[in-house]
Amino acid sequence: MSQLPVIVGFGGISPAGRSSFHHGYRRLILDKLNSEKRSETLLDLATLMGLAGYRDNSYIDQQGTPTAISELLEVITPQVCNNTLIRRIEKECFDVHRVTFNKPATINAEEPITFTLRKRQLPQNIPSNWSVKPLSATQIEVTLKGDLEVIFPDFKEAQVQSAGQLPSGFQPGKLYQSRNHPRNIQMTVFGASDALNSAGIPWDKIAAAVSPDQIGVYASNSIGQLDDLGFGGLTKYPSIGKRTTSKQMPLGYAQMPADFVNAYILGSVGVTGGSLGACATFLYNLRSAVNDIRSGRRKVVLVGGSDAPVTQEIIEGFRSMGALAEDKDLLALDNLTELCADDYRKACRPFGNNCGFTIAESSQFTLLMSDDLALELGADIYGAVPEVFVNADGHKKSISAPGIGNYITMGKAASLVQSMLGQTSLHQRSFVQAHGTSTPQNRVTESHVINETAKVFGIQNWTVAALKCFIGHSQGTAGGDQMNLSLGVWEYGYIPGIITTPEFASDIHNSNLHLSNQHIEVGPQGMDSMILNSKGFGGNNASAVVLAPHITRQMLLKRHGQESINRYQDKLVATREAATAYDQNSIKGLTRPIYLYDHNVLAGEDLEISNREIRLPGYVQPVSLDIDNPFDDMN
Repeated sequence: MSQLPVIVGFGGISPAGRSSFHHGYRRLILDKLNSEKRSETLLDLATLMGLAGYRDNSYIDQQGTPTAISELLEVITPQVCNNTLIRRIEKECFDVHRVTFNKPATINAEEPITFTLRKRQLPQNIPSNWSVKPLSATQIEVTLKGDLEVIFPDFKEAQVQSAGQLPSGFQPGKLYQSRNHPRNIQMTVFGASDALNSAGIPWDKIAAAVSPDQIGVYASNSIGQLDDLGFGGLTKYPSIGKRTTSKQMPLGYAQMPADFVNAYILGSVGVTGGSLGACATFLYNLRSAVNDIRSGRRKVVLVGGSDAPVTQEIIEGFRSMGALAEDKDLLALDNLTELCADDYRKACRPFGNNCGFTIAESSQFTLLMSDDLALELGADIYGAVPEVFVNADGHKKSISAPGIGNYITMGKAASLVQSMLGQTSLHQRSFVQAHGTSTPQNRVTESHVINETAKVFGIQNWTVAALKCFIGHSQGTAGGDQMNLSLGVWEYGYIPGIITTPEFASDIHNSNLHLSNQHIEVGPQGMDSMILNSKGFGGNNASAVVLAPHITRQMLLKRHGQESINRYQDKLVATREAATAYDQNSIKGLTRPIYLYDHNVLAGEDLEISNREIRLPGYVQPVSLDIDNPFDDMN
């Protein structure tokens, strides 16, 4: 009997803000919220952004003055709205008016030039027009006349000036001892902590309920840490005269999100890994978790991703491929002579007349449990993930071009929904959260994939959403954005519209699709399932089926019976109280990420080892060494 992987916690940080308790989702449908929920999300963003705080049982403004909530909201609302989601790149990322690049040149010195170098800076082959004189054991004097090859910094205007950036002023590294961590890692610590705390059950209690090797962490990103504190600095520093540090190499690896969760947040000795699949990376990691839980090998798995690609080098790389929405193309698209703030906000237009995707940063984590453990612990259940389908494209001409694999993943996902929930549910109560990058190529190819899938399954009007219109494309973490920011549909009843797209392009395939540039009201139980779709460079395709919480509860009742559900409901009360307390403290800006540096570090001599089990100090249950022979029929 397969265990059902259920979602018991989720969190993170994106251009829409904190993901837990649907705050990121709420930011997308802010105009549809009641005044209480709207105020909570605005205050949550304000405290993240440093626009407000909480002290002595009262909210305070930036000057530290106690302020009534109504007055505070009046001041902060425009600032919060203008400094979240997609917008013009801010100086905290880099100065779009002074993008640095090195420019080679040759200088002719008619008169001798004298300068001092360290001996280690002397080239291996000394030019013939150099005269070298030792000054000390470490320094030399060089005199030259004639041509000198030099490289000097120059500056230019960025050709791409829009991105999905974390809320202005939010600095995750200041919330814990970040010790020169790359931005990705700082975001990981915040995002994973937010997901764990959102569960409302202390991690120690979860860990005590299972064997240490029944825990898993699958998390990574698609391109590593490419800012100066990671691989970016590792490759750049030698050429600009800066010293490479011992941290840049290890902290640059793409699996570091999982490593940091294990080492400094959970203290896990269970299975770990980080799958890479370009834009499908999060769903690849989700697939590993789902397979582990269904098989019974794991009882609880934290899945995540963290990408911070808003750097001038990465943007230039994607721009040179023709993948990004450049300013000149945005001007031409709307027949403008100048771009304003509103124009940058509308840079990403999935399935509309568009000119490229908008890069973004995000960190998203989702906590999954087996259905029996979730009931035992009284976990709040936000849905379930029965399967994730992954297929490659076969033979390709261009490695970055889309191919045929996505037809297979989408077809399998639709078939699973139909076989589990029935044809009527698939036709009338399912929707697709599309990859929706906002490139001319994606709008045609992905719309064809989804439309053809709808046709063959007899779906007449399949609702398709595309969250990237709000937050941009966070590369490997994009599937996590789709997952965590869509769970709010089952709480508030709105599928976010593709609001940045004035009209849908004439070349898309939508005979059997429902695309809307307005929010679609479906009700909290109007949708039974959603399919998350990802299409990645290199032929990496993934489609995940996510079941609604009301469907998940029906399945659990059928498997476990009413008596078991009654016991679960009693435990759920305490879980929700603890989770709500965390949320309220976070809204006030009072919480801090989990970061356990040099905490309960174990060595081999600390373990109790026998040929039957290994006991670890601080872990309630042992690791069993009683391993069955899986090939006993072959012995």
